Amino acid sequence: MKRGSLKAWLLGLGIMCCTSPLLATLNGDGDFQYWNTEAIEGKMTDQWKAYAEAEFRFGDNVSEFYYQHTQLEIAYKITDWLELAPAYRQVWELFTSTKEEDDDWFTEYRPMLNATLKHKWEGWDISDRNRLEFREFEVKDDAIRYRNKLTLKSPWKWTHLGINPFIADEVFFQEDAGFNRNRLQVGVGMKIIEHLEGELYYLWQTSEKGDEWIDFHVIGTKLKFKF
Repeated sequence: MKRGSLKAWLLGLGIMCCTSPLLATLNGDGDFQYWNTEAIEGKMTDQWKAYAEAEFRFGDNVSEFYYQHTQLEIAYKITDWLELAPAYRQVWELFTSTKEEDDDWFTEYRPMLNATLKHKWEGWDISDRNRLEFREFEVKDDAIRYRNKLTLKSPWKWTHLGINPFIADEVFFQEDAGFNRNRLQVGVGMKIIEHLEGELYYLWQTSEKGDEWIDFHVIGTKLKFKF
């Protein structure tokens, strides 16, 4: 890709951010958010690897820290096209009350099982991650949720950073609620230095809330140390 085209892509991403509604409330329709993920991945053998991450989210037009999770995962490569990975995620999320009460944080305990199908087609990397979550809450009834994330990584790598565009879409189905969320994501991955990879992306999330659907506009970054 030419340098001018890359600049145009980044400019378009910035315009999407700046045009997000400025009057959105925390987790309200049109809220503009920033999500940051820090991760580490280590290969133990040709078939086993370990993964850990922490994620932090800022909402209300990036003015309020409202979400954090940590996750531990062990993955086993069964074949070149199938990987199984049991995992555990613990979530801390800010509960914002509409009454005259103080906002408070609640905890969610979330064991998970991931099964990821992988395929290469004419240089494109295609992955289909299937995730089953058992969600235990402090403030509401427990629930089971299924998530499916399809990711396409292009064969293109630009500049000395190996900038690699990707697109992904994830659908959410929750017990007693059915299909209630979708996340569309476009971005680029890159190799910053040896053992350190990065991502920059835009994510559009649509979620069912009561009798209507609401949107989030998210700019995200990710750093992953890989050994």
